[in-house]
Amino acid sequence: MSGYSIVTRDDAPDFMAQYPGYGEMRFFTEPAEMEQVAFTWRQMPAGTGGKGSYGHRHTDQEEIYFVISGRLQFKLGDDVVEVGPHTAVRVAADTYRSVHNEGPEDAELVICSVKVDDAEAQTEMTPDFWPSDSGEHL
Repeated sequence: MSGYSIVTRDDAPDFMAQYPGYGEMRFFTEPAEMEQVAFTWRQMPAGTGGKGSYGHRHTDQEEIYFVISGRLQFKLGDDVVEVGPHTAVRVAADTYRSVHNEGPEDAELVICSVKVDDAEAQTEMTPDFWPSDSGEHL
């Protein structure tokens, strides 16, 4: 391995490809051979995200969400906050969280955390964390 790596969007797996119409969520960590940092880029069309869905938390993985464009709602525990571009939201490991784009514009954000060996094993989900206004699930 050299002292650097360069990874394009097309090199990073898109988790959201299995959910057409819900934007993109590209994981750059593995293709860039990151050793300490987990780095994810997400594009969220209006009306997509966690409202009407689950929340999650981690056993020991703090996350930083940085909103690049658009406006996003975050449900953090029992609180719902809305933030705009160029805003960072730090979420402690044990705080349940979810992100939603109410619209009307697309939103773009970056999610960073410390890299863990098995992120899935360190993630706890809670169903029905953020009920939608209409009762529908996204």
